[in-house]
Amino acid sequence: MHPSSSNVPIDWTRQTSGCLAVKHLGQMIFVFNELYNETTEVLSLLGLNTFIATMAFASSAVANGIFFSAKNNNPFVSYAIANDQNAKRTTAKPLPVQHVNKKAMSSSILKLPSSISNLLHLHLSSHQEVVYPPRTTNSCFLIQNQIPSCSPKEEISSLQPALHGRDDWSPVLEPLHPYVRRELIKYGELAQATYDAFDNNPLSKYQGSCLYGRNRLLPALGLSHHGYFVTEYIYATTHAHLLHWLVRPFFPSCWSDDSNWMGFIAVSGDEESRRIGCRDIVVAWRGTVSPAEWIEDLQGKLEHLPQAPDDVRVEHGFLSMYTSRSPTSRFTRSSASEQVMPELLRLVELYKKRGEEVSVTITGHSLGGALALLNAAEAGSLLPKDVAVKAISFGAPRVGNEEFGDMLRRNGVKVLRVVTKQDVVPKVPGLFFNEGLNRTGWEWIYEHVGDELELDARASPYLKNGVVDIAGFHGLETYLHLVDGYDGAEGGFRAGARRDVALVNKASGFLREELSIPANWYQPENKGMVRNKFGRWVLSGRDPEDIPSPCTANAYDVSSSVM
Repeated sequence: MHPSSSNVPIDWTRQTSGCLAVKHLGQMIFVFNELYNETTEVLSLLGLNTFIATMAFASSAVANGIFFSAKNNNPFVSYAIANDQNAKRTTAKPLPVQHVNKKAMSSSILKLPSSISNLLHLHLSSHQEVVYPPRTTNSCFLIQNQIPSCSPKEEISSLQPALHGRDDWSPVLEPLHPYVRRELIKYGELAQATYDAFDNNPLSKYQGSCLYGRNRLLPALGLSHHGYFVTEYIYATTHAHLLHWLVRPFFPSCWSDDSNWMGFIAVSGDEESRRIGCRDIVVAWRGTVSPAEWIEDLQGKLEHLPQAPDDVRVEHGFLSMYTSRSPTSRFTRSSASEQVMPELLRLVELYKKRGEEVSVTITGHSLGGALALLNAAEAGSLLPKDVAVKAISFGAPRVGNEEFGDMLRRNGVKVLRVVTKQDVVPKVPGLFFNEGLNRTGWEWIYEHVGDELELDARASPYLKNGVVDIAGFHGLETYLHLVDGYDGAEGGFRAGARRDVALVNKASGFLREELSIPANWYQPENKGMVRNKFGRWVLSGRDPEDIPSPCTANAYDVSSSVM
């Protein structure tokens, strides 16, 4: 049995006297999270001007010094309304005020990415007490540790048109078909691999690269059971102002100072291809370590998508990351687009010549989901029309305008967006209620595209209640946990969920204390320190095959692989 869980409302009125703005801000966040799909009704009650004024007030309140913690290493901080014995009151410091451009209203009040980023940096005082549901004994959870964490693999080729073909998603989403659930978790775990294999150690000579060579990536992360093998790595840079996403190593001469590893291309082996009914080519895009930072850098500037109709526009920063080159780097002399598309064309041609049915699945989380959608748009335009192209994103922001979505539909690209109701990232850039606005006279309008699978963090009995944990809501492991427990919009959390719940706390502290799972437990053993032959502790080096090198590009012999 799962532990009981109830939704405990937060008594915002118990904040200290200096926190009146926090009261309004907290109420506003919860209202927006609960009602953002009810756009027309909310705006008709509040009025658009009132809504905008409320957001402006919130931004102003944050800018004038509501408990900002400048020392927190993770800007995507938890709001910590829980009864945290270790919480310390932070010092009030003003946040930078966004200057208003009177000629472009959208850059101040209507363009809210910087304001949202400020919300994400907010750290409320844990001064009040929240009453949790009655504590349960650990025995309620132990049974979950005594069964396999993966469901058996089923032969699902009969569902190939719906899962990997051009058929509509909707018949298998509500209620969620168990085979679809398993496939979503598979693609989510391939996207998670881009985080787990990213070298973010500031003392590493290869910070910003992948920890493993192509042949070792999936086995090293325990993902060989998915039946895919990696053929190519993707690197990216940018000339836009999305500066925070780029990790710059202390030792740039060792590999690169303006390029980062951003993902990989993989192909299903023979056994997996028979199981799913086609040869599946996957492109997995990495998001960012600190999403709050790139949200702050979003420019909110829509620009024309090259090689697309004149009215198709996408966010400037995302497009720059996808198309930028760096002549000084061996890894990004070709843009991410120029690395991905030749490999996709090569693989599609190879397997089509063998007479196989081929599908392309492009996936990513957060910023990686935005890049996945741009990649899917290009693939849908350039690949043969009999190759099914689909994008599956988790917690991705808006990417383009309505015409961008129309172009994807015309090219037959299937898009599935997995979102969590409490996650703020899918609501930017643009207004929170963007999709429901009357677009007449508006020049700065983003719109989501494709089908949506909406999850609710409150459905899980394993996650903390009564807290606003922005990092927890947005984390990919949280998404995969909720997908595993999802049956339908009214189905609660399914009893047969098998995925290891401890994974939620890899980079967060979102699990209930009763589970006795430490927060942020995922890290290299001894933080990468090993003893050398003299008995001294030193930072470990890399095996030669794990050292990043662009010279091995396209060196993988697909024709010789058998899995």
